[in-house]
Amino acid sequence: MDSLITAAGRALAAGDPFGALNRVALREDAPALALRGIAMAQLGDLARAKVLLKRAGQAFGPREPVARARCVVAEAEIALVSRDLGWPANALDAARAVLEAHGDRLNAAHARTIEVRRLLLIGRLGEAERALTGFDESPLPPALEAARALAIGGIALRRLQAEPARAAFARAAEAAGRARIPALVVEVEAAAHALEAPAARLILRGTERPLLLGEVAALLASGSFVVDACRNVVREAGTAVPLATRPVLFALARALAEAWPADVSREDLLKRAFRAKEADDSHRARLRVEIGRLRAELHGIAQINATQRGFALKPHRAREVAVLAQPLEEAHADVLALLADGEAWSSSALALALGTSQRNMQRALETLAASGKIQSFGQARARRWLTPPVPGFPTALLLPAPLPDG
Repeated sequence: MDSLITAAGRALAAGDPFGALNRVALREDAPALALRGIAMAQLGDLARAKVLLKRAGQAFGPREPVARARCVVAEAEIALVSRDLGWPANALDAARAVLEAHGDRLNAAHARTIEVRRLLLIGRLGEAERALTGFDESPLPPALEAARALAIGGIALRRLQAEPARAAFARAAEAAGRARIPALVVEVEAAAHALEAPAARLILRGTERPLLLGEVAALLASGSFVVDACRNVVREAGTAVPLATRPVLFALARALAEAWPADVSREDLLKRAFRAKEADDSHRARLRVEIGRLRAELHGIAQINATQRGFALKPHRAREVAVLAQPLEEAHADVLALLADGEAWSSSALALALGTSQRNMQRALETLAASGKIQSFGQARARRWLTPPVPGFPTALLLPAPLPDG
């Protein structure tokens, strides 16, 4: 490897893409193409970077498996940044195996970090944790150490473990400072901000107030009867009753919890659960049926008593009944939560991350675009969607992973 390639590689490692390009911009050999591709990626020209890295991978022959594997890892990172979540993950696994087999520990660790970040985006926390256990515990360069700590903090954040997340982000900030890469420092600061911003709203005895992530965890561990509108689950101590596929039952449970300890009139329940403007006998009959179903779901933790004007919730053990609501409640809030990271997402990546069909996702995106909340650029399969981040609005409780024990 000649001195210009070495100098360009060091410049890229230090976060200086212009310094790297000054040395290899006019060269067409495989190492120079790879370095140019990485430099263009750092400058934000992801389309050009993908082309250069693909050319570099093809230029490296079969006798250079490590160099080809490094190009695959760089392509995977570009796919992650551009939210191409459908990029073949098995190619990254194969590249990481090659790097580990040839003793390239640092690039193998980088590949594992990319894998963990992708799994986090699509809500697979268990797989992300298992991938992290494969990390070599020996010291890493500051940039990779910061990336690993960010991944650990991201998992802890999604599991509502505020203190482990805070400790991980502190380690990431210290490593990012040693790495002296401005973009990495900003990324760590943005991740840590989620711990200090409202993560949910508490509705209790007719009052509302915002909750930080640590307060959300404390509420769920308090033994209170909690109707969790962030995950459509009813919780009490160690018991969780999922109602995500039973929207009518969840609407009834939330209405009863918000009114507790008072009752809720039948008319109000009909409006909340069925959106009925005027109640007739068929609506009342259906309400009785759905209340019976809700009783059956909650039989181990609460009972629902009929009153003169409606129904009232009565927990078996809990002394308080609370509703944990999303910080921003509106249609398609989960889509806005993903787009709030400031990256440009494809509709297919959004559908994969939220576990829905592309047709449903297209409808949601068109609705949000019509209301001016998001915008798009590009055409057909190259179309991307984005929105400016909502100030003070972390996304942890809106992303598709079970809480807190997923």
